[in-house]
Amino acid sequence: MNSASIAPVQHIMLPGSPKINIVLRRSKRSRRMSLRISRLKGIITLSLPMSCPIRQAEKFILEKETWIRTHLADLPQSLEVSFGATVLFQGQLLTICKGPGRQVSRGGTKLLVPGADSMVVARVKAFLKLQARQRLRESTDYYATVLGKPYGKLTLRDTTSRWGSCSTQGNINYSWRLIMAPPTVLKYVVAHEVAHLVQMNHSPQFWAVVERLYPNYANDRDWLKNHGEELHCYQF
Repeated sequence: MNSASIAPVQHIMLPGSPKINIVLRRSKRSRRMSLRISRLKGIITLSLPMSCPIRQAEKFILEKETWIRTHLADLPQSLEVSFGATVLFQGQLLTICKGPGRQVSRGGTKLLVPGADSMVVARVKAFLKLQARQRLRESTDYYATVLGKPYGKLTLRDTTSRWGSCSTQGNINYSWRLIMAPPTVLKYVVAHEVAHLVQMNHSPQFWAVVERLYPNYANDRDWLKNHGEELHCYQF
């Protein structure tokens, strides 16, 4: 979208208990007012035409108050990462416990984390990212070899809009949170992105490549659709 078609971002506050911040986005492409709530971050955005008066926007927000508060209450709850809490790792819930030594390790249904309480979040995150890099690298190497298609850089990010991406240069990005999903789900995402080395689209030919790399992928794709937002509940 041309940046010239978007005005600077504004905010208005919905009164009540609690007060709710609304982000206003004026755009030349907007023909009417429309509300959107991000399920991952709870950000509420009102898109509106460039010429729409602010008073009209405020009236619209008040009319939609019940809808806004109902949807906010339905959002997934944030999960704290601390001793005694649980965290998903490869599809299993592990209890975060104090551990010996200097490195985080898994012991059965426990995630053993050494050090003070203040270090738990950073150390659990570092452990998950390390495990994610190892397993994503292994699977990417494997599927790329099957196709006979080398890839470029492999990067881990904490994306919210997609689980992976592949550039035209063959660079592949993944969300490190995939390590929290069942291993088969991680493998499906890798097969999906590696398939883009052959087909940079989502055509029937592309899905045929995915099927070749990872047969019967539908269940794992559905798992992400149904449970993916649970991986973003953890606050790091």
